[in-house]
Amino acid sequence: MRQFFLSLIAMTALMAGASRAVAADGLTQLVATDQQIGSGSVAREGSQVELNYTGWLYDENAKDHHGRKIDSSFDHGQTITFVVGERQVIAGWDKGVRGMHVGGKRTLLIPANLGYGARAVGDLVPPHSPLVFDIELVSVH
Repeated sequence: MRQFFLSLIAMTALMAGASRAVAADGLTQLVATDQQIGSGSVAREGSQVELNYTGWLYDENAKDHHGRKIDSSFDHGQTITFVVGERQVIAGWDKGVRGMHVGGKRTLLIPANLGYGARAVGDLVPPHSPLVFDIELVSVH
C-alpha cells in the first residue's frame, strides 16, 4: 500500500499544479505553520530532503483540521526522500518544505490543486480533496 501511495505522489505531482479545483471548504492556498524551528541545514530548491510525515484529509470542523488519516511514514518505519523542486512529490510538499531547517516540524494545509487535484488516490483520497500533513525534516543533502 505504501508503494502504491508513493507512486501516486510521484505520478500526480506533474498534474497537481495544473488542476484549478477550488475546495468546497474554501482552502485555496498553501498554509505552512512551523510547530518547531529546527537548527540544522535548510531545505532549498535542489536539496535532497528526508522527511517523516503523517497525512490526513482536511476537515474544516476537526481539531487542527485533521480529518481521516491517510498515511504516515511512522506506520511504515521509513522516511521519504525527494529533491525539492523536482516535482517528485505533490506540489504542496515541494513548496511547503522550502525554508525548513533540519529538526523542524511543520504543518501543511494543502488545497486540492497543490495535492492530487481531480484524481482520487484509491479509497484513501477522494478527488478534489484538500490535505493536512505534519512533516518533520530529518536531513538535507
